[in-house]
Amino acid sequence: MKNPRILLLIPTTSYRATAFIEAARRLNVEITIGSEKRQALSMLTRGRSITLNFTEPEKSTEVITKFAKTYPIQAVVPTDDDTTILAAMASEALSLPHNPASSVIATRNKSRFREVVSRAGLLSPRYELLTVEENPEIAPPRLGFPCVLKPLALSGSRGVIRTNDLGQFVAALHRMMTILRQPDAVARGKEEARFILVEEFIPGKEVVLEGIISKGNLKVLAIFDKPDPLDGPYFEETIYVTPSRLPKSVQEEIKVTATRAIEAIGLKEGPLHAEFRINEKGIWPLEVAARSIGGHCSQALRFETGLSLEELILRHAIGADIATLEREKSASGVMMIPIPKKGTLKEVRGLKEAQAVPSIEEAKISIKIGQPVVPLPEGSKYLGFIFARHKTPEGVEQALRESHRLLQFIIL
Repeated sequence: MKNPRILLLIPTTSYRATAFIEAARRLNVEITIGSEKRQALSMLTRGRSITLNFTEPEKSTEVITKFAKTYPIQAVVPTDDDTTILAAMASEALSLPHNPASSVIATRNKSRFREVVSRAGLLSPRYELLTVEENPEIAPPRLGFPCVLKPLALSGSRGVIRTNDLGQFVAALHRMMTILRQPDAVARGKEEARFILVEEFIPGKEVVLEGIISKGNLKVLAIFDKPDPLDGPYFEETIYVTPSRLPKSVQEEIKVTATRAIEAIGLKEGPLHAEFRINEKGIWPLEVAARSIGGHCSQALRFETGLSLEELILRHAIGADIATLEREKSASGVMMIPIPKKGTLKEVRGLKEAQAVPSIEEAKISIKIGQPVVPLPEGSKYLGFIFARHKTPEGVEQALRESHRLLQFIIL
């Protein structure tokens, strides 16, 4: 009997290809890499790669269904935001377990997401949708200040700006329009690049829930605290630590809210990455994504017998049982190293000392010397990642902060 084949949708810029390929090797499953660029030596490794356009999911679905006639596919797994819609559409075309495309589209469109969450009776900020124009007549937002501007065409925290008065609002809107004219923003969707969502700012602590959905049922893998305040004006994430230090009752409420959110959206299968704000009014869904945690951050998660998050995702994709698998007992965390200023990275100092901090597993710089670096809100990358494990969440956070303190980045 042939080993199962999984189609992994991985952009060429992704950090996660190696982790997924290693997970597939341990599971003894065949992997086909679906990417937007032709893989080197693809003619010598037939069936191992396929070239797809993630911005044209209908056409790419046709390419995948044709490919599957020769190389049968058991599962299609997305690895980031840009691949989730194609994963849903291709899985449906191949009659594989999948999320409805309409549900995934709702997670990718910030305005549509707000509509669904509000209709479900979950806590949701007031919002309005603005159209991007060349010479707009800018009026104050109807919902007042402070408010947060979010471009529909971009993911993560790119382009997200908090404003506290009309002057800041006008400046942020012009800055946003410049960002949305960038080729990569337009390529994500010309229609979406015309709109900006304006939301009421919600104060409070922020957390991340990582999970896997099976037949509509959510299995929570981890809840990460974000100990650094995310109050703006930009929303660059830094430290994630798990297990959460929030009271058990609050963690249970987060799980309930996540379940209500995926039911309202209609997600049925696969990895889940959800972010929430918590304050005296309750749990506010900020984002619900039909994919797992991004970048190298998955390295912060480890499960029984040393399983990686990628292996857990692939196990679920081929129908293997994951119900009893739980996260390791020790606390763990990751720091996404922020970019302090725009320029060219000339030198990194203190890396050896940062790696030697007790409880630090690894400190890696992901941007090469000589490459340009751009901070938020225009940028979309981090300088690198620091990983820590300790018997307590407090120990993890302390180690991450100490390691980062020892790093010095020369940017000119």
